[in-house]
Amino acid sequence: MAEAADIQGASPAPVRRRWLRRAIVLLAGTPVLAALVYAPAPQAEAVQASSVDVQLVSMAPSAPVKGDTLTIEGTVVNTGSETITDAHVGLRVGPALTDRSSIDETADRNGFRAGTDPGEIDSAYAVKIASLPSKVTQNFTLTVPVNKLELDKDGVYQLGVSLSGVTESRPSEQVLGIKRTFLPWQPEAAAKRSQLTYVWPLISATHVTAETGSDELQTPVFLDDSLSEELKPGGRLEQMVTLGRDLPVTWVIDPDLLYTVDAMTKGYRVRGTNGKSVQGKNKAVAEQWLSSLETAVQGKKVVALPFADPDLASLAHHGKDVSGTLGQLRPATDKAKNAVQTVLHVPASTDFSWPVNGAIDPSIVNVATSAGAHNVLTRSDSLVETGALGYTPSAARPIGAGTTAVVADAELSTAFEGDMLNAGPSTLAVQRFLAHSLALNLQKTDEQRSFVVAPQRMPTVSQARSMAAAIRGLQGGRWTQPADLEAAAAAKPDPGAATQVPGAGQYPDDLRKQELPVSAFEKIRTTQNTLDHFKVILAAPDRVEIPFGNTVNREMSTSWRGRPDEARLYRDQVQEYLIGLTEKVKVIPKSDATLSGHSATIPVSVQNSLVQDVRDLVLRVKSANPSRLMFGESGQAEQQVTVQGDHTQTVKFPANATASGPVEVTAQLFTKDGIPYGKERRFTVEATEITPTVMLVIAGGVLLLVLAGIKMYASRKRVAARAAAEESTQPSDESPDTEPQSTEGSGTSETVDR
Repeated sequence: MAEAADIQGASPAPVRRRWLRRAIVLLAGTPVLAALVYAPAPQAEAVQASSVDVQLVSMAPSAPVKGDTLTIEGTVVNTGSETITDAHVGLRVGPALTDRSSIDETADRNGFRAGTDPGEIDSAYAVKIASLPSKVTQNFTLTVPVNKLELDKDGVYQLGVSLSGVTESRPSEQVLGIKRTFLPWQPEAAAKRSQLTYVWPLISATHVTAETGSDELQTPVFLDDSLSEELKPGGRLEQMVTLGRDLPVTWVIDPDLLYTVDAMTKGYRVRGTNGKSVQGKNKAVAEQWLSSLETAVQGKKVVALPFADPDLASLAHHGKDVSGTLGQLRPATDKAKNAVQTVLHVPASTDFSWPVNGAIDPSIVNVATSAGAHNVLTRSDSLVETGALGYTPSAARPIGAGTTAVVADAELSTAFEGDMLNAGPSTLAVQRFLAHSLALNLQKTDEQRSFVVAPQRMPTVSQARSMAAAIRGLQGGRWTQPADLEAAAAAKPDPGAATQVPGAGQYPDDLRKQELPVSAFEKIRTTQNTLDHFKVILAAPDRVEIPFGNTVNREMSTSWRGRPDEARLYRDQVQEYLIGLTEKVKVIPKSDATLSGHSATIPVSVQNSLVQDVRDLVLRVKSANPSRLMFGESGQAEQQVTVQGDHTQTVKFPANATASGPVEVTAQLFTKDGIPYGKERRFTVEATEITPTVMLVIAGGVLLLVLAGIKMYASRKRVAARAAAEESTQPSDESPDTEPQSTEGSGTSETVDR
């Protein structure tokens, strides 16, 4: 009550203050409520809504040193509905990031976070924008001396470029948009530098059909002329050569690309829409590209993949159980080294295999090494680390049976897989790549390590340019030094690194769905069997064995991934064309024949419409009824056949008729191994057997005819003699025209003349 009286007698303000103090004391004495009172304000970590899109177009230098001036160019776009006023673009430099996961977390963060994002540097380096109306874009350039960034130690620093301003609905200045990137800071060469190998892939899709011209050079026929677009100045492959020429990279080449371009330099044809081919027009483009490539690879390490870059995972999962499939890998590897040496005149290693995306399982490793390769180029997201080391180990890992897994870093290898057409994404990708490479080198270990970058097989032009920019950013050599792929494979492996090949169940489903199916390898086997059966009859088997052997390799190419319909059509067309060639050697269809008499010959013709001779063929004829029609002493006969190119050869078979009536005869070609070749031809022979009695009757008839002829002749002679005698007894002045006998004799003479 006294307390109440005091309160009533006191002035209102002091009373309110006393009650407030007491309330705070009570709240502080209650643990749960105290926690509520002293909990941090949740708004400090809240993501602030962005109404401005900030893009960074360029950043130079990408890896500065002391004394440099950092220049960042970009754009800001007001995506909101209100005009922004009193705005400025500022630079925010955060503390050094501690590890690679921090880099990824920062890169993926969106929106401005007060309390997390650092404050701006000196406002003197900000770019002021008085007004930015809705949907309007404004360019900016920030120029800051590096010594003003307060970079106190080596490491990767977060850079934030933000736009701050006010709007009608937000009258106090706020950050309305931000874009983050990274600044790698290693101004002096590190005492321990990582060895970094960058794989530079020179691979293209399949462009050549199985078709060739009939000329001596066997001019190849291309599916289309799209390869020339890649080879022209500014094209994808031209840029890969131009950019790679001055970079410390290891060239990884599909030899099929070399053979294809080399064929273009000798003249080529392109399949037309009407089924006919037309002359290719880009011979000079191919010559220029090959010349540039030959110059670019001089003194560089070159790795040749098996011919046509076979899909090792598809072979392992679907092709290995189809007979003859794995046997294609060894010839493909042998072709590889020869192609590089012949076309580029440089040596090449064939000791590396490269499964798609570096994804492996035990069956893929077995297939990859079946042709003699001892190194499998895989990726760190396939051969997963346990994390016990605390750092990223070197690329080389022994995985048993004398095989080394060369483990490319997944983060670095996938850095440029996105859309790099615009300068903004490219700039961010380059800075993130450099940040990760520096973070790798700063990891706590006393050993020098070796890292490998294996990018996508067929980078676009913009991706290739971004890759080149990143490699040039490392050429200062302050935390990495270049190494080739062979050196990376031979580097001392870390004893604590993971070497366990993941099981088949861990192979990525998205990659498995893109693999060639079993039916594809069965069709390839059919084509190979047809080829083997065909070439044994040819005088010059290389004319089909080489182009079709290359085509069989192309049917297994990794480049068909994601294009199942095109791959199926290609396989079908190869088989159809090969069958069409085999059918140019055939037994010509024969009409029915009649065999009169006891014996005669039956001709059968073999046509060869190929440009080369065929040999080692056997033509066999067989009677369906040997009791009626025989060949020799049995119901069948055969003869060896050789037919010149574009000629027809007729073979005659002696036949004997033992009874009259129709007999079906089959004519069939066989190879020297006794395997039927081509279609059999059937025709009917009407056999007419003549017995001795019939022969006697015929002889008697002939004799009677002869005797009758003699009798008729003698009779006519007698008639003529009588007529002559009678004529001699008539008066000499009598006209013969008045005598009936004379007229009658004239008619008799006319009958004899007929």
